[in-house]
Amino acid sequence: MKIDKKIIEELTKYLKEFNLSEIEYGEGSTKVKVSRSINASAISGISPSEAKKKQEVIESSGSNVTSPIVGTAYLAPEPGAKKFAEVGQKIKKGQTIMIVEAMKTMNHVPSTLDGTVSKILVKDGEPVEFGQPLVSIK
Repeated sequence: MKIDKKIIEELTKYLKEFNLSEIEYGEGSTKVKVSRSINASAISGISPSEAKKKQEVIESSGSNVTSPIVGTAYLAPEPGAKKFAEVGQKIKKGQTIMIVEAMKTMNHVPSTLDGTVSKILVKDGEPVEFGQPLVSIK
């Protein structure tokens, strides 16, 4: 079986472009899987010690609303618009606190409880993981 090198090169390009750890492509009976090792601290852009400090702050700052999916967090409905939630703002259960975009779909993230926003734990446009704390509420 001969595999077209162009397919491998293109898949490798997608790995880098979309910051993926692996990608698989199939056509007919031929399947190609390309993978690479990704350093977790390189993805988040913070060192392990900074990550530990950030986690300690998150754990001590109240109840957290977490990301329901992997994607990109947006604090406002569009660039330049008013943010969904600000520090010190009172919010109600079910109120949208931010959007997480995944595969070009905007997913509204509702508050899971009533309270006051004590800290916003992500930056606008920052990639987020499933279960990652987004907002701390007291």
